[in-house]
Amino acid sequence: MSTASRPAGRTALLLSPHLDDVAFSCGGTASSLAAAGWTVVVATAFTRSVHPATGFALACQRDKGLDDAVDYMAVRRVEDEAACRVLGARPVLLDLAEAPNRGYGSASALFASPSPQDAVAGPLGVLLAGLVATERPDLLLAPQGCGRHVDHLQLIAALLALPGPLPPLGFYRDTPYVIRDRDAEPDARVAALATVPVVVPLSRRARAAKQEAVNCYRTQLGYQFGGTAQAAEAIERLMLREAEGHACSHAERLILSDPAVLAGIAS
Repeated sequence: MSTASRPAGRTALLLSPHLDDVAFSCGGTASSLAAAGWTVVVATAFTRSVHPATGFALACQRDKGLDDAVDYMAVRRVEDEAACRVLGARPVLLDLAEAPNRGYGSASALFASPSPQDAVAGPLGVLLAGLVATERPDLLLAPQGCGRHVDHLQLIAALLALPGPLPPLGFYRDTPYVIRDRDAEPDARVAALATVPVVVPLSRRARAAKQEAVNCYRTQLGYQFGGTAQAAEAIERLMLREAEGHACSHAERLILSDPAVLAGIAS
């Protein structure tokens, strides 16, 4: 895209439940937007250190191979900062505690319905409203809820509660859940907000940026994918799969409320 045709001054606000979801799920789109002249902001909801960790939160830390003395979220924040640099994005941390520190005590609880005692969508909505007012985005991109992780669902709930009018909305396919289940469906509430499927073709540069950004999350690669090499292979296969039936080799898929907002980037 030439400098003359770039959408000067446009901002994309990408909402991430955890410190890796945007890179894993739509890192190629983020890189493509930045390369096209957009300001890209990655706002991550659940980033607060609760240290020392205990109970299920400590178990989650240990299964990433980290010692009990490590401040797990501090390490992850450093990883995210590096990944955002690669993608050309500015990170924003909303400093809320993730689910294992909000009373969810097992892996199965993370993928059940949100607990009635979990009121995090309220304060998260307040933070999101302030962020939208400050950043004034031209595109607001959030997870679809594929995989039904409770933190992803609570982010969707907070987004639903935002006062209007909102900018054009888009939703990305939550990864690695769509790798594990290619037919994973969006949360039913998402369809009420955005219904138009779009494909974002990924250039060689965007693909390389996504893979490099994914590799920044070293604490996650073994647990989520089986290792660095396996992560690269899984992400490559997903990008190829998402392009099937379209005139491109690699892609990411979104659903949008207004596909015109990504004219020249998505098809």
